[in-house]
Amino acid sequence: MRTSDVGVLGSAEVADEDVPHGSLHRGRTEPAKSGSTGTFLGRYVQPSHGVSNGGPATRLPLGALPALGAEWTCRRLLPILPRSQERQPILSSHGSTGERTTMLKRLLLHALLVAGAVAPAAAQRVPTPLEHFGFEIGADRKLANWTQLTAYYEALARTSPRVKLDTLGPATKGQPLVMLTITSPENHARLQELREIQLKLADPRKVSGPEELERLLDAGRTVVLITHQIHSTEVGSGQVAARLAYRLAASDEPRVREILDNVILLQIPSLNPDGTQWVSDWYMRYVGTPYEGTAPPWLYHFYVGHDNNRDWYAFTQVETQLAVEKAHNAWRPQIVHDIHQMGSTGARIFVPPFIDPVEPNVDPAIVAAVNQLGSYIAAELIAQGKQGVVINAIYDAWTPARAYQHYHGGVRILTETASARLATPIEVPKERVRGGREYDASQRSWKFPAVWEGGTWRLSDIVDYQESAAMALLVNAAKNRRYWLENFYRINERAVKGWPEWPAAWVIPADQPNETGLAYVLRILTMADVEVRRATRPFSAAGRRFPAGTYVVPMQQPSAAFAQTMLEVQRYPDLREYPGGPPKRPYDVTAHTLPLLMGVEAIPVSRWDNGPPPLSGPIPVQPFRFSLPEELQGPRAPRIGLYKSWQEPMEAGWTRWLFDQYGLRYDTLKDARIRAGDLVRDYDVILLQSQSARSIRQGYPPGTMPPEYTGGIGDAGAEALRRFVEEGGRLVAIEGATDFVIDLFGLEVTNAVAGLSSRQFYVPGSILRADLDADHPIARSVGPRTHVWYWGSSRAFDVADPAIRVVARYGTGNPAASGWILGPEAIAGKPALLEARVGRGSVVLFGFQPNYRGQSVATWPLLFNALAGGAPAS
Repeated sequence: MRTSDVGVLGSAEVADEDVPHGSLHRGRTEPAKSGSTGTFLGRYVQPSHGVSNGGPATRLPLGALPALGAEWTCRRLLPILPRSQERQPILSSHGSTGERTTMLKRLLLHALLVAGAVAPAAAQRVPTPLEHFGFEIGADRKLANWTQLTAYYEALARTSPRVKLDTLGPATKGQPLVMLTITSPENHARLQELREIQLKLADPRKVSGPEELERLLDAGRTVVLITHQIHSTEVGSGQVAARLAYRLAASDEPRVREILDNVILLQIPSLNPDGTQWVSDWYMRYVGTPYEGTAPPWLYHFYVGHDNNRDWYAFTQVETQLAVEKAHNAWRPQIVHDIHQMGSTGARIFVPPFIDPVEPNVDPAIVAAVNQLGSYIAAELIAQGKQGVVINAIYDAWTPARAYQHYHGGVRILTETASARLATPIEVPKERVRGGREYDASQRSWKFPAVWEGGTWRLSDIVDYQESAAMALLVNAAKNRRYWLENFYRINERAVKGWPEWPAAWVIPADQPNETGLAYVLRILTMADVEVRRATRPFSAAGRRFPAGTYVVPMQQPSAAFAQTMLEVQRYPDLREYPGGPPKRPYDVTAHTLPLLMGVEAIPVSRWDNGPPPLSGPIPVQPFRFSLPEELQGPRAPRIGLYKSWQEPMEAGWTRWLFDQYGLRYDTLKDARIRAGDLVRDYDVILLQSQSARSIRQGYPPGTMPPEYTGGIGDAGAEALRRFVEEGGRLVAIEGATDFVIDLFGLEVTNAVAGLSSRQFYVPGSILRADLDADHPIARSVGPRTHVWYWGSSRAFDVADPAIRVVARYGTGNPAASGWILGPEAIAGKPALLEARVGRGSVVLFGFQPNYRGQSVATWPLLFNALAGGAPAS
C-alpha cells in the first residue's frame, strides 16, 4: 500500500531542541519514492458534490489542482523541481528512520485501541475523570496531557454505548487528532441515515419537494460540532472536553437524555494535540518553581502558533484539513461551538452576539441565529449565578479565517473565558478589573448585566463556565431541533437560488502567468465544497472572449457565500470610536481577497452575453507540486539560515512552513549559534522575520523563564551579523526586524510612518498595490506591479542614501486594493522593499510581509529571489 493510501503525513526534517521531542537539525529534502504525489504535504478531499456514500475520501496532497488531463506544475512562476529533489512525505519531522518507525508504531497502536473502543460497549460502568486521571478536572496545578486524555476517550468509547471514537489522522508532529461522536444508542444505530439527511438539507437541490422536506425535518437531528483547545495555552478548553464527554456518556439527568435523543455531537477535544501535550508537559515540569505558569518558549503549533485559528479558509495546516474534511464537510453541522480563553482582567466569559461589522456574505438568518443562541447561553449562565458574562463586545464576525461554518449554512458560537496562569490560580483585585472593546467591566449594562467584583480565579472556574455554556448550547440545540434543521435548509436554499448581490458566476481563466496562485485558489475553493466547473466550449462574458477549459464558479450553489467572500474585494467600513475619533480596531484583519493575494485574475459575471456556457461537472482534484527557482536548488544553492529566537514570531513559523512545503534547504539558527560568530563559514544568506530589535537583541529577561531560554543574540550576536554581511553574506530582514538592521549598519533609512497616530495613518491588515523595479533581480518573474500585505508591523521607508536600491514602492494615490486604510498619503509612493550594499555583502529590507499566513503567493517570488541573491558557496 502506498504512503498516500494510508494517509501518512508530515513535514520537512526540521526538528528543534526547544520542542520536547527533538534536537536541532538542519532542514533536508529527500528523494521521492516511487508513487510520491508531491511536495505540498497534508490531506485533501475531493468535494463530494452531493455524494454521501460514506466511503473513504481520496487522499491527495494539500495543493491539489483540478485539471483536464496533464498534471499541473508551476513552470511559469517557478521552475519544476527535479524528481530527484522532491520531498518525500514522512510521518514526523525528526530525521531518523527509527524515530519515524516509533511514531508509526504509536499511531498504529492508537488505531487498534480506537478500533476496540468503537466496538459495541458492554454494560460497563463509565469511569469518572477522577478515577482515570487521579484528580478532578480543573484541580489547581493539575493538567492532563494528550496521552492521558486520549486514553480516557478510549475508555469512554469502550464503556458507553453513547460514545464513538475516531482518529481523524496524525497532527503535524504526529499526535493523534481524534473526534468523539456522542448521541443516543438509537441514533448511533442509524448514524449513516442521519448523515445522509443532513447532507440533503445542506443541498436543497437534492430534496424532491415539500413532502420529502417534511420527512427530513421530522427524522433529522441537530448536528453540533464542539472544538477545543486549538490554542494550547488555553488549557481549560482542553481539560473541560473530558468532563463534558463524561457527563454526556454517563449521566441520566433529563436534559442529557434530551440532548442525546435530539442532537448528534461531534466533539474534537483538541484541534492541536501536539500543543496540548507540549503545554501540559511544560507546565507540570515547572510546577513549584519560579517558572510555574509560564508558557513554553516556542510556538505551540509547530508552524503557526496562534494563527492556527486563522486558517479556516486557506487550509494550510493538517489539523485544519482534517477537521474540514472529516467533520465540517462530512457532517455540515448546524452549530459549531469553538471554546477559547482570553485575558484575565475583564469579563469572565464572552458569548455572542458579535460586534459589528458582520461580513456581508453571512446570511442574515445566520446572524440572527447566532444572536439568539448566544443570548440564550448568556441568560442561562446568569440564571446560574455566574458573574462577568458579556455579550456583544470584543469580537466581530468579519473574517472567514475564523468562521468556516458561517459560509456553509451554520452558526459559529465562540466563547472566550478569562484565563488563569495555565492551571495556577490568580488574584485579580477589584481595582484591576477593567473592560475591553465595547463594554466597561466596572459598570452594569444590557450587555454586561452581572459585574464580577474580582477575587481568586482558578482553572476550576474556567472549566465550570465552559461546561455550563456548552450544556446550555446543547440544550438549545435539542429543544429547538426543528428550528435548527429548517433554518439550515432555508439558508442553503437561498444560496442555491443565488443572492441579488452576487454575480451569476465567477470566471477564472485557466491560462494565467501565476500557475502556483491559480492552483492554490482552486484548491481552496474545491476543498471548501465549492463547485468549480469548466466551460466545454468558448464563450463571451464581461466584454471578453474565453476559451473552452475556462474555470467557472456558478453562484447558485450551497457554498456560494464562501466563493463570493474569497473572490471579491473587501470594503471594510470606516468605523470610529466616536465621530472624528480614532478608528475602531478590527479584531483581526480586514482583507482576504484570494485573487489579489495569489496573483490570479477572477472576473465576476453579472449576466451572460448569450446565456450561460455549457459546463462540465464539478471538477476533480489532481496533485500539483510547489517548485523552487533553479537558483535555490542543487550544489550551488545558497546556504540559508532562518533565525529562530525563544520569542519566535508566528511569521517565522509561517516561513518555516513555506520552506518545508517547497523542500527548501535551510538551517534553524538559534541565539547561541549567532553569538558564536564566523557565520560566513556556514551561510550565504540569513533571514530575520518580523521581530522587534529589542526582542532580537534581548529576548526574555533573566528570571522570567528558565535560564537556558533567556537572552537574545546580545551585542556579540549583533557584531557577528555585522561581520557576516561585511564579509560577503546577505542579511534579509522583514518588517520589524528592519529596525534592527537599519540601526546595526547605520543605514540612511527611516520608518516613514513611525510616530503617526491611528487618526493619521492606519492599516489593520489590508492588501495594497505596489510598483516594482522590474529590472532588479529581486523582482524577476513578478512584473512591474503586484499586491502586497500590509498590517500593524509593516513599514514604509524614507531613503536618504541614493546608493540604496528601491525594489518596490507602495502605489501612488490610495494604494488600497482590498480592506481598510486611513491616511493613505502617508505611504503612497514610498519605498517598500530595499537593497543596500554593505562591505562585500548586502542587506534586503522588506517593509511588507511577503509570506502572509502562507497565502500571499503573489509575493513569494520576491522572498525567494532575495534569498537566491545570496552569494553562493565557493
